[in-house]
Amino acid sequence: MTDPVGKIPSELDQLPDRDTEETAEWAASLDAVTKAAGPHRAAYLMRRTLQHAEGAGLDLPKLLETDYVNTIPTSAEPTGAAFDGDEAMERRITAWNRWNAAAMVSRGSKYGVGGHIATFASAAWLYETGFNHFFKGKDSGDAVGSGDQLYIQGHAAPGIYARAFLDGRLNEAHLDNFRQESGGNGLPSYPHPRRLPWLWEFPTVSMGLGPLSAIYQARFNRYLTNRSIKDVSTSHVWAFLGDGEMDEPESTAALALAAREGLDNLTFVINCNLQRLDGPVRANFKIVQELEAQFRGAGWNVVKSLWGNAWDELFALDTTGALVRRLREVPDAQVQTYQTRDAAYIRQDFFGKDPALVAMAQLLSDDKILECFHLSRGGHEPRKVYAAYKAAVEFKGAPTVILAQTVKGFTLGEGFASKNANHQMKKLSTDEFKNMRDLLELPISDAQFVDGQVPYGHPGADSPEVRYLQERRAALGGPAPARRTQPLAPLPAPAEKAFTAFDKGSGTQSMATTMAFVRLVKDLIRDKETGKRWVPIVPDEARTFGMESLFPSLGIYSPKGQTYEPVDRDQLMYYKEAVNGQILNEGITEAGSMADFIAASTAYSTHGEAMIPFYIFYSMFGWQRTADQMWQLGDQLGRGFLVGATAGRTTLTGEGLQHADGHSPVIAATNPAALTYDPAFAYEVAAIVKEGLRRMYGEAAEGEDQNVFYYLTVYNEPMPQPAKPSGVDEGIVKGLYRFNTAESAGLDLPANAPRIQLLSSGTAIHWALEAQKVLAAEWGVGADVWSATSWTELRRDALEADAALLRGEEQVPYLRKALEGVTSPVLAVSDYMRQVPDQIAQWVEQDWSSLGADGFGLSDTRDAARRHFGVDAQSIVVAALAQLARRGEVRATAVKEARERYGL
Repeated sequence: MTDPVGKIPSELDQLPDRDTEETAEWAASLDAVTKAAGPHRAAYLMRRTLQHAEGAGLDLPKLLETDYVNTIPTSAEPTGAAFDGDEAMERRITAWNRWNAAAMVSRGSKYGVGGHIATFASAAWLYETGFNHFFKGKDSGDAVGSGDQLYIQGHAAPGIYARAFLDGRLNEAHLDNFRQESGGNGLPSYPHPRRLPWLWEFPTVSMGLGPLSAIYQARFNRYLTNRSIKDVSTSHVWAFLGDGEMDEPESTAALALAAREGLDNLTFVINCNLQRLDGPVRANFKIVQELEAQFRGAGWNVVKSLWGNAWDELFALDTTGALVRRLREVPDAQVQTYQTRDAAYIRQDFFGKDPALVAMAQLLSDDKILECFHLSRGGHEPRKVYAAYKAAVEFKGAPTVILAQTVKGFTLGEGFASKNANHQMKKLSTDEFKNMRDLLELPISDAQFVDGQVPYGHPGADSPEVRYLQERRAALGGPAPARRTQPLAPLPAPAEKAFTAFDKGSGTQSMATTMAFVRLVKDLIRDKETGKRWVPIVPDEARTFGMESLFPSLGIYSPKGQTYEPVDRDQLMYYKEAVNGQILNEGITEAGSMADFIAASTAYSTHGEAMIPFYIFYSMFGWQRTADQMWQLGDQLGRGFLVGATAGRTTLTGEGLQHADGHSPVIAATNPAALTYDPAFAYEVAAIVKEGLRRMYGEAAEGEDQNVFYYLTVYNEPMPQPAKPSGVDEGIVKGLYRFNTAESAGLDLPANAPRIQLLSSGTAIHWALEAQKVLAAEWGVGADVWSATSWTELRRDALEADAALLRGEEQVPYLRKALEGVTSPVLAVSDYMRQVPDQIAQWVEQDWSSLGADGFGLSDTRDAARRHFGVDAQSIVVAALAQLARRGEVRATAVKEARERYGL
């Protein structure tokens, strides 16, 4: 009897085989089939057996890869009444959209503005089928106020504009302003909600962020439903992606999350035209097979739509399996080559490798071969796309990815199709357009080409095509894509008590500003009106930020609830998961947490529900890692609070070189939508959050942009919190106020003592206050201490004042108003690079100097790190004396004396 297990070790060796003879018989049968009918027949029988077992409900691991053929055979595609539409009409609509997309980009090329033609040409049917049959609008009866969420591939934007032109939402003037926005009437190059807020919902052209965001959007939809904020269970998220885009690590970063949480409200449509921006995606391999294995391994449902109907005849002739084997082995770059070569080449190179294929090719005409290899792709046939979409929306229990094979540059002519350079090709010649017109059978005459310029095409506002298009969209709930622009009613302001809790200070008790923020939010979440709208987001280490007190009261969101008994169940602040949990505790993924934040921060537009996300993270892992997503957030007009905890280069000193944050405010300052604050005290945190809630969710002032988000840096250094001085709220919000003077601090000073102004932010204010005492006691210098809550907002206000002056308007920056009357020099200090306070230097009329923590971080004690960077109290004293010595207000020897005294 043969060994039923085989020659190599197997995991099955450790399991008992209750009938080894039966096992051997199965193995012998397989060997017999292989010998008699060939390995292909044996593999086919095994696949059939596995499919039968799966259909019977047997729990077996799935294969990660299937043959290079369609998942849904032609016989299973919807026909007759099952296909809800007029295919001939949809072909005419698609032809107009193809034409106008290419015309728009070509017309703009004479201005040098660029654009992309080939992507939409390959994906036209992927979009058109969805718009006509599947994508629900905001007024859909199934998903009122929400509709479906469409993540449009950025390079396909011209096709979406072309469709909006056809249905009357755009006109020719709009198309002629493609990529020409400075006049205020242009169309942005890609999906940019901030630039075209009534059309685009999601910015997607920073490749990789679209798929990641789509997953977390689908997950946030479930979160809203499970928390009874709004039932959006019928909303579906569609993400249109390129096969080259899947190389981005963010594209596949959250696949397991989507499968783990059973997000069957999500579909990825990957346009597999086998080309990146410049060359093949997998020249020597097969991207479709790679993606199939990756998605199947992650737990997704995979639908492949690779070949068009013309291939059915070839598959019917493949009695030996030679065709399927050859398709599986030909690398993508060679498939691309077939697209551009004649029938003789294909006969020799593709069919000539196997006698069975040689015999098959003899039965095929040259026209049939060219039809299959040049034209017939699953992504170019509407019924195949329809069948794939229908399978996706009907599949339950897991998300679906559709791998649709297309030809990049399809219908654009031989100069474009499958050429490596087609991503950089921005226009067609007049002759190429005329050939395209003939291929698409469009009624555009030669006379309409005036002075060599291609005309736009439109069948007429009352044409059958436009009526059909509009009727289909009406049935699905209105236009798409479309973004909600009407404002929501302001949220009621929370009770004042939460914000005034820190006004009296903490006395002798020490408190870190991180704890102050968490305590504030904990009180705000108790608010009966708005408390449920807070969305706490943390990537990991919630306990590091003092958030464990929120676990039992709010719960951690999980669609499965809590299926286990937590190890800390007997403790007061145990780890509690719940289906309706409010906290999003994401694990070690800043990118995923940011995607959460973006979905929550734009729910006011996507779903008509204002949510208040706060995302708290190690500050060095926020902007440093995910600044691109912060730009995405700004583009998507998101609102909420980003909180960089354990901030500063010297506050968290054990993390070493790259994990000491001396730069996050610098990066944040580059984002126009980010309002960056570095509060020093608990009452400042409260004042900033109060103002942020008013501005983003309450009654905005006239001309005030609500579409901003706040970045607060908070510290893990417990310090006594002072009482709030009177009249400082305006200064806190605008970025600067005088915290005290040497006199109000009770310091003894000689008459006519030299004076200096110490501007400081965040934890640095404590060093400045210590320096204030040393300057008075040891050097007879009076120092006033200012809290600079936002260097960036001071700079922006000053820039606006400069711009006003150029317009002929008199406007004084707030910074100059605040320092008005000050004649003494200014010394600024923070726990960040000098670049942070130096943002405002050019508008300070007084003598200016600054200190900062420039350079790489290092591991040491806080005191040693501050001495190393020259920002501790003693370093401030020496810098202050040096500044005064240059002015002749203290003796020159004082600087050397101070350095020696303090060991600097």
